Amino acid sequence: MSAVGPLISAEALAGRLGDDALVMIDCRHDLARPDAGEAAWAESHIPGALFMHLDRDLSSVKTGSNGRHPLPSPAAFTALLGRCGITPQHTVVAYDDAGGMFAARLWWMLRWVGHADAAVLDGGLAAWRAAGGALDQTVRSRPATRYPVGAVETTLDADALMANLDSAALLVVDARAPDRFRGENETLDPVGGHIPGAVNRFFKLNLTDDGRFKPADVLRAEWCAIANGRDPATLVMQCGSGVTACHNLLALELAGLSGARLYPGSWSEWCSDPARPVAR
Repeated sequence: MSAVGPLISAEALAGRLGDDALVMIDCRHDLARPDAGEAAWAESHIPGALFMHLDRDLSSVKTGSNGRHPLPSPAAFTALLGRCGITPQHTVVAYDDAGGMFAARLWWMLRWVGHADAAVLDGGLAAWRAAGGALDQTVRSRPATRYPVGAVETTLDADALMANLDSAALLVVDARAPDRFRGENETLDPVGGHIPGAVNRFFKLNLTDDGRFKPADVLRAEWCAIANGRDPATLVMQCGSGVTACHNLLALELAGLSGARLYPGSWSEWCSDPARPVAR
């Protein structure tokens, strides 16, 4: 079984429930209440879905200088996949209740370690409910596997960005809300502002009013306007902590503009070093 591109509709997912080749992962999270997503999953979820926690499973240990959601090592992440019984042959569908805000992080991480058959549920739980999808407390038990650690996609770090601040070689795209990009109303990080030279593309602009992703041709037109003729490989996605930046990477994939890279540490890592410049 294969997912249709990086998105799957609620109707298509409903037709695949019970398939041994399908693994669903609930990624619900609340930045202000880190236990809320797992509690919601325990109460009810798409039948058979497992849960992955943004802080515990999709991030590594914070040091104070590596951002709020540092990436785990590829070995640690693939070990997690193995404990969940996931193999490279499985179709993995991630969902949340926030327009893909957290599910896109898992989608990108799967792609990061070479897992091609991954998708996000378009519209998340709201779309599932609207399509008449059931929720219950069942969890599909799977025997543990050994997920192979292979080549991973390239990311960029703070040093690489510092080296290119005055260069046209890279364009940084910040997925945070416009006020935070401007350095206003910052509540999550100790310093407000953005990386000098970055442009702003709030991740919610990838969505329609009902929380689904915009059509591919609309996304392509909007992102081509941002890229302004650039090769997508010169684009670097960042946000506050490397989470919603993945939403923009998913939108670029939908738009047929593959090749952009992630700065995992994002603003929370960048602003932890006072030697790094800040723009407002």
